Amino acid sequence: CPFHPSSSPIFTATSEWTLDYPPFFAWFEYALSHIAKYFDPQMLVVENLNYASRATVFFQRLSVILTDSLFIYAVHECCRCINGKRAAKDILEKPTFILAVLLLWNFGLLIVDHIHFQYNGFLFGLMLLSVARLCQKRYLEGALLFAVLLHFKHIYIYVAPAYGIYLLRSYCFTANNADGSVKWRSFSFLHVTLLGLIVCLVSALSLGPFLVLGQLPQVISRLFPFKRGLCHAYWAPNFWALYNAMDKALTILGLKCNFLDGTKIPKASMTGGLVQEFQHTVLPSVTPLATLICTFIAILPSVFCLWFKPQGPRGFLQCLVLCALSSFMFGWHVHEKAILLAILPLSLLSIQRAKDAGIYLILATTGHFSLFPLLFTPPELPIKILLMLLFTVYSFSSLKSLFR
Repeated sequence: CPFHPSSSPIFTATSEWTLDYPPFFAWFEYALSHIAKYFDPQMLVVENLNYASRATVFFQRLSVILTDSLFIYAVHECCRCINGKRAAKDILEKPTFILAVLLLWNFGLLIVDHIHFQYNGFLFGLMLLSVARLCQKRYLEGALLFAVLLHFKHIYIYVAPAYGIYLLRSYCFTANNADGSVKWRSFSFLHVTLLGLIVCLVSALSLGPFLVLGQLPQVISRLFPFKRGLCHAYWAPNFWALYNAMDKALTILGLKCNFLDGTKIPKASMTGGLVQEFQHTVLPSVTPLATLICTFIAILPSVFCLWFKPQGPRGFLQCLVLCALSSFMFGWHVHEKAILLAILPLSLLSIQRAKDAGIYLILATTGHFSLFPLLFTPPELPIKILLMLLFTVYSFSSLKSLFR
């Protein structure tokens, strides 16, 4: 909920929901509240649960549209990073035009951003802009944008290893060898210091006030709610969804064969948007630490490749996509929309090589289809099917024409 401009208690349990975003997003909502009061002051009253007047919905939609201007600018900057080796007479077949459509008309972002009002377009705009700055070798700007992004929404920590290794490799070390190997004597202490200052200053600005007031544990407990269960409410199609399904199948089999006592099986669900824990019946229960270890092991190959066999911006984007996919597959309580962390950056690779285009088409089609449960009312069914069909048909036809 947006912060009310007037004073309010430090802690409140009025609503079952909590602002589980980092402090910068809280300040962002606080700024929006000063504008929202001119549309409908009642939306700022904390006790008004599930309040949805026409003015409130209009303001939410308008704020999403206006903040999406950052996403549009970021797409423009990403298009500038694409080399124009493939000349096309028709503008509709130019790589930059195709990339712009794949990003601006992305089906997943459309339904997630414009329906959930979580400003994902604005946040993905920050990420794409940081990617564009790194591709333009404006490393400090890219690092600053990503540091700010992390304190807007910490889900982007999924791709932080790719950023960290690429900045160290490309900005803090100079590889002059023909094979591209690291030259330790080319280490730049100044560059490391500048990067460290950016991270520390942004973190101090975001978390410093809470640290001084002794409220940092409260922030951490909301950012990493480990009691929310292994999977999110709709089950992102990752490894743990399969693991849960296997446990459920083995439980049913055990009950039918009288191997298990039905009275001792916990009735809690394996998912939940709110606080909820679950112990598996047959298979070993999974802890947050176990998911962290699995995720770390999964991203190691891409991180090592980025360090020892750098390929410039292309290698960075490949590592970024693999880090996002690894976190999506093995992370704790992964939200379905996290698949967009891989689909959107992969769009930049899809227009450069036919192989990447093929991977993009598979991932985008399956990933977007997995978002269907987010729109669950009957009137939304034909809309989401039509929108996905239009985007999918365009993706296949445009990329096929680009690499024919």
